Amino acid sequence: MKINKTMYWISTALLCLLMSYSAAMYFTSTEMIKGFFESFNYPTYIVIPLAVLKVLGIIMILWRKSTWLTEWAYSGFFFDLVLATAAHHYAGHGVVGFSLYGLILIFPSYFLGKKIRD
Repeated sequence: MKINKTMYWISTALLCLLMSYSAAMYFTSTEMIKGFFESFNYPTYIVIPLAVLKVLGIIMILWRKSTWLTEWAYSGFFFDLVLATAAHHYAGHGVVGFSLYGLILIFPSYFLGKKIRD
């Protein structure tokens, strides 16, 4: 059980750091991020709300008091990472990047977290 808990916290910490970095970039380099969103044909008005939601998702995953909100945070991160990976792929940037790393990290974080809590 100790190895599961250690793997959970490592994957969760890395996932939260990745999302924190992403949210920080959205807040500090908004114009650059809006340029990326335009190249992906995504609306640019969602940049700041998406950054706020990423911060709230990190809080919910680390707080873990509400199972319902934690599930929503994980699902939001999952869809964000899938769409980001697909957008980068279709824009010709390749699949390997932070969004793919996030997808790899979200699975052990989610499933080990469920196993530890149950």
